[in-house]
Amino acid sequence: MTTTAPKILMVDDTFANRVAMRRLLARSGAELYEAASGNEALALCLDHEFALILLDVNMPGMDGFEVAALLSQDDQFRDTPIIFVTAAYVDDVDRLKGYRHGAVDYVAKPVNDLILQSKVRVFLDLYAARVKLEQTLEELSERNDQLQMEIAERERVEAQVRHQATHDMLTGLPNRTLFHDRLGAAMRHATASGQRFALALLDIDGFKGVNDRHGHPAGDALLQAIAARLRLNLRTEDTVARLGGDEFALIVSEIEDVPVLMKRCDELGARLAEPYPLVSAQGSVVAHVSASIGIALWTAETAGDEALIQAADRALYQAKESGKNRCVLAA
Repeated sequence: MTTTAPKILMVDDTFANRVAMRRLLARSGAELYEAASGNEALALCLDHEFALILLDVNMPGMDGFEVAALLSQDDQFRDTPIIFVTAAYVDDVDRLKGYRHGAVDYVAKPVNDLILQSKVRVFLDLYAARVKLEQTLEELSERNDQLQMEIAERERVEAQVRHQATHDMLTGLPNRTLFHDRLGAAMRHATASGQRFALALLDIDGFKGVNDRHGHPAGDALLQAIAARLRLNLRTEDTVARLGGDEFALIVSEIEDVPVLMKRCDELGARLAEPYPLVSAQGSVVAHVSASIGIALWTAETAGDEALIQAADRALYQAKESGKNRCVLAA
């Protein structure tokens, strides 16, 4: 940590007095500045931060009280300690006047060497302590900012790890683990509310052919495109997950009307059957696939999540066996 020498401003209209104070404070360790008038003192205050101002009270033009008053009105200077140096008798009224304008002490002329040096040393020590405290607070603030950045980065990494643990890396959809969590939550909500929901299992018809003809990069691009269409065609309260390979699962919440559900399923199948323009290592290709969908409704009589999954899986098998590219509702 680098520190600069403190600065003292000596203000007196008499040159001999300034010379005397300069001699007395030569070994104080401070940089000494001089001003012969109030205006010169104010100008120097604009360019420097002073640890202490030794201010003559009786000066022609602007006296010491006026200089102190002006400094006390500025936030930048009001905390700068001022010692009034005066040859005149100072009564209590004048002392109070000086203290109101920022004076911290008085020194009488002719100046006693030891008294002036002692008082200056006290205020230089106070200034050094204040500077050290400000530097410490600044370092603490910087360290706190650094800690906040480290905490934010740690939280970001933890969130990323949690996301990776519960989401499919290729499509960004919930994975099997998160799917089972969402399914359990849907079951609990349905039990508490008395509302039904549906589980749909979905297989992509013709996916293996795309992989075989155009390679795995094209297959991955196709899965990403299918995931995007599924997101676009489901409500925000529904869940779509990738279980693995070309298998997906849909949790459709709050089913009121089964015909409406089947109509939505058919519309989703039609959307998934539209062509997929893809870019592969072999160039641009257009993939044509469809989806077989098996649906099972959750009711209060459903034995549990495995029973629901098995019912949807049987319906999916029927959809594939009966020609694919269709929706089948479990009996």
